[in-house]
Amino acid sequence: MFTIILQSASGGGGIAGMIFPIAMIVVIYVFFLRPQNKRRKDQETFQTELKAGQEIVTTSGIIGKISKITDSTVTVIVSNNTTINFMRSSISKELTDLRSKA
Repeated sequence: MFTIILQSASGGGGIAGMIFPIAMIVVIYVFFLRPQNKRRKDQETFQTELKAGQEIVTTSGIIGKISKITDSTVTVIVSNNTTINFMRSSISKELTDLRSKA
């Protein structure tokens, strides 16, 4: 039959063996978690600072102008006689921001 020979790593695996996992945690934090938290915080700030008269885009892509704001809802005018109520959290971006980047 086959015999399996187990070899233990020779000494020196203490601190050197811990550097790679710690470095990976730091890289994940710096490149993934921190930017994601910043974007989330910026979006929450934008949604709390909404004002009537702003042209906005919803997360579903509907473009309109804010006519009325309450604590949790935003009324958006999408055409002459059409208004739609949205949750504040569904407002994605201000349209003027998108037009200035194009």
